[in-house]
Amino acid sequence: MKFIHLSDLHLGKKLHQLSLLGDQEYILEEILNIVKEEKPDALLLAGDIYDKIYPPAEAVALFDSFLVRLAEEKCRVFVISGNHDSPERIAFLGRLTKLAGVYLSPVYQGEAEGITLEDEFGEVTVWLLPFIKPLHVRHFYPKEEITDYTQAMEVAIRQMSIDSTKRNVLVAHQFVLGASRSDSEEVSVGGLDHVAAEVFADFDYVALGHLHRPQWVGRKEVRYSGTPLKYSFSESEDKKSVTVIELGEKGQVKIREYPLTPRREVLRLKGEFLNLMEKEDISDRVREAYVQITLLDEEDVPDAFNRLSLVYSGLLHLEYDNTRTRTNREIRVRKEHAILSPEQLFAGFYEEMNNQPLNEKQLAYLQEKMETIWKGESL
Repeated sequence: MKFIHLSDLHLGKKLHQLSLLGDQEYILEEILNIVKEEKPDALLLAGDIYDKIYPPAEAVALFDSFLVRLAEEKCRVFVISGNHDSPERIAFLGRLTKLAGVYLSPVYQGEAEGITLEDEFGEVTVWLLPFIKPLHVRHFYPKEEITDYTQAMEVAIRQMSIDSTKRNVLVAHQFVLGASRSDSEEVSVGGLDHVAAEVFADFDYVALGHLHRPQWVGRKEVRYSGTPLKYSFSESEDKKSVTVIELGEKGQVKIREYPLTPRREVLRLKGEFLNLMEKEDISDRVREAYVQITLLDEEDVPDAFNRLSLVYSGLLHLEYDNTRTRTNREIRVRKEHAILSPEQLFAGFYEEMNNQPLNEKQLAYLQEKMETIWKGESL
């Protein structure tokens, strides 16, 4: 059985306030051509369909068109919601779309939906698990010990009643420990949102979404397909692709990447102003790319952005890296930290990690312990 694994479309996303909808339409057309060529049994779409919980109408229309054309190709589609999506909006009309072979993950209610397919080697069950947090799972299983994301995932998987003698595929949207992130992803400070890869031991393939670089984690069958486009300049060196999976008999899995070619590249350029303005050496690919330029000139160049835009039509961001900017960065960081008390620094760190401030009881406890430390007493 053949699957194509895709994730993190982020339809409606902007790069430095520039809409990428045209680029997204272009790459979805390329993916449709891959579907026509590969003729997969199904496409696995592992969350973050949209970039916002309330996506623009144009983004919704684009995804609607994509699903309709996949259905016309007789390609089943399995879709889950990611952390950028509204689970209710993704689930809307799910029972109706099943008639066209489009399976939309329902809102998590304590169990994941499993859809069973068959080929010459027997059954393959595709499990749809939308993005979950510990509190989501704890709500349905209050007697279980669920204090982190790994425990939440363990409990969620335990409810699936997996027949490990048969082939099982999981579509999920989480951060698996050991994977590499990029600047365009939401980061939880301290790794609080990570899931241990070992929890996926019973699955023959795990189609992951959430991280934007294509990569496997722990074993090659636990994989992020990555985004179809580069959504930050930190991804400029990444090679975007979709993942093609072929399941043979139980235990036989072939995985390969099918490269994607965007309408416009995303590039980071660095150098002195005059060298970057040398037009004869610049290819059309670079001229038309979305570009971030870092100037190394020690003195600011008058009207540098507009002058460089005459050469690089897709210039979106300009910055300097020189003695002055490096010194200013160091001074700014020192000043920011210098004006904060230890309590404020800790409180800020706590809020970053937990997405909520310290409550009054916690703050009082912190202040008490801080006072003890300053007095030189033992905790």
